[in-house]
Parts: sequence; structure tokens; C-alpha cells
Amino acid sequence: MKYKDYYEILGVKKEASEAEIKSAYRKLARKYHPDVNKEKGAEEKFKDINEAYEVLGDKQKRQRYDSLGSSWQNGAEFTGSPNFGNFDFSNFSSGASYSQGGFGGFSDFFSAIFGDLMNKQGQGGFSQAFSSNAGGNFGGFSNMGGFERANYGGGASSKRAQKPAENLDITQNIILSVNDIFISGTKGITINDFRKCPYCNGNSRTFCSHCAGSGIEKTSKHLTVNIPKFCKEGQKIRLKGEGKQDTYGNKGDLYLVVKIQDSTYEVIGTDLSKEVEITPAEAALGTKKEVVTVHGNFNITIPPKSSSGLNLRMKGLGLPKKEGGFGDLHLKVKIVISKNLSQEQLALYKKLLELDRK
Repeated sequence: MKYKDYYEILGVKKEASEAEIKSAYRKLARKYHPDVNKEKGAEEKFKDINEAYEVLGDKQKRQRYDSLGSSWQNGAEFTGSPNFGNFDFSNFSSGASYSQGGFGGFSDFFSAIFGDLMNKQGQGGFSQAFSSNAGGNFGGFSNMGGFERANYGGGASSKRAQKPAENLDITQNIILSVNDIFISGTKGITINDFRKCPYCNGNSRTFCSHCAGSGIEKTSKHLTVNIPKFCKEGQKIRLKGEGKQDTYGNKGDLYLVVKIQDSTYEVIGTDLSKEVEITPAEAALGTKKEVVTVHGNFNITIPPKSSSGLNLRMKGLGLPKKEGGFGDLHLKVKIVISKNLSQEQLALYKKLLELDRK
């Protein structure tokens, strides 16, 4: 599930006061209320605004959200785009289900973090809490119909909705270099997860030094991953049983999405590309260079009168192909000038410049 930045949704800074948050909420709610704004996407925007205010307008929820946000940033290195696929909040709801009237209309992200709090409030308490926060404070919008969250959750119902089966799988990125792919060996990774704090039993109303009162504890797990042959950007590596675990002992899988990042090579399918630097004199007269590749070191010849951008192909020195053989290595010539030129070298460049101008 996607991480939601409630501060960004309301357009306020993280240190915004209660008054600033309420003011921003009222302004946006008037603008995007479906009874007023008929543009496409207005209703979804309106739901996001309500959800953001439900959290930031409540001290307890805002404290939990801020605490979680800090922990999430520390664990975001391995995921690429922010998502909560590696969070385990299954214990927070204690197996409870939520009615459409009391909990519907809110995102899975909200449910995952505040499910335990909303369960304590109950159906009536939730709708009432929202109405007192916003319902009668909008002047000309005092009877805003669907403005109550209960009505925007798919319709109120007296029956309790059945809680959907939880997805126990985790999807995260794994960063691989060209050498990781070429060698196809093993790589150590760290999986960051979150669970109900065992020291305070997830009770966010009581300050706990282990979870800073958020009710959530960060955990880390170290794994060794076998890098498959012919690995490509975007490919998924599955680790069975390394996902989340529910209260019944069921385990999901861990899916690692391959992201190739290399400071030396650009990867184009099974072909590789890198720069080879030469001086202006070498470009004019030609030279020989030793080039480091994943297959070893090779000597190449730079022809005379070479310009920057010249592409030299070294056949079969790229990454392995599934059908056999290897891709190619492309060397891009780049002319560079030393920053530590001697007076003699500068004099020679000056002479060359005079000759060029004749």
C-alpha cells in the first residue's frame, strides 16, 4: 500500500499548529466537496482531505503518524518508492472487523495504522467524532450531506463488514551492481519491518521508551539472497516464506524487485557502456589504453583525430545472454584536460591556438 503524506495533502508544514491545520482543511473541503465541485477526481481528493484531517486534527493520531513517519524514513532506503508492503500491522486490529458506517471510505494505509484506535471508538463514536470536528463549522455548508465520512464510505450499514484476508507478501527493491549480475553469486540484504510493540503491547496511550509512544516497534532481518543468472532490471526474485506472518502462523513471500545502479557502467539490456578518458594530445595523435571490464583488462587502440563521443564497440564483453554468449561493451571517448598543466604545456596550447586561428 502507498505511504500517504497527510501534511502534503492539506498543504501545511509538519510543524503547523492545530489552527493552521483546521483552516487549511476547511478551505480545501469547501473547494473539493462533491456537492460543489463536479470535476473529475474531486470526490477522491475530498476523501483524502477528510482522511488527512482525521489524523492531523487528532493529537493522538497525529503523534502516532509522526512517530511512524520518522521510522519509515529510516527504513525507506531499500524500498525505492514509499509503500507499506513491508509493514505488519495485523495485530493492531485484534481480529476486529469494521462497519462501513464506522470505518469505510478510508484507505488501507489509514486502516493499517489506526485500526486499533477506530475499533475502540466504535461505529457511533467515529461518526460522531467526525461531525463534531467538521460538520457544523462550514457556514453555508452546515448541511453538507455526504460530507460525513460515514456517507462517503460506500453507504452506512448496521451489519459489520467482514475483514478481508490480509496480504502477507512483501515487495521491496534490491539494488544490484553490474558485478553482482555478472557474477550471479549471493548478496546480503536487510529487511526492515514494523510490528506491535511487545513492551507496551501496542498501547499508544502509554509512553514507552522502546516505541516512543507510537505502539509500533521497528525490526530488522538480515538475509542472504542468491542472485539468479541473466538477471535484468525490473525482474522479481522470490524468497518463499520470508514475508509477513499473521497470528495463525501463515507466512507470505518476499519479492525483491531488481534495480541496477552502477557508478561505472550504463546497462542497456545485456550491453554495457562506459567512458574512456583521453587527453587532447592523445585524441589528436591516437594512443593505446588499458580498459577494465567485467571480463578482465584489455588493451584498446584509440585512432588519431578522435573526438569526444566516439563509440568503440568491444564485442562479447557485456553481460551474459540467456540464449548463450555475451552482450557488447561500448566505450565512449571523452577528452579531458588536466587541471595541473605546467607552464610548458600552457605555452604549447597557446601556440596551437595561434595556429588554429591562422
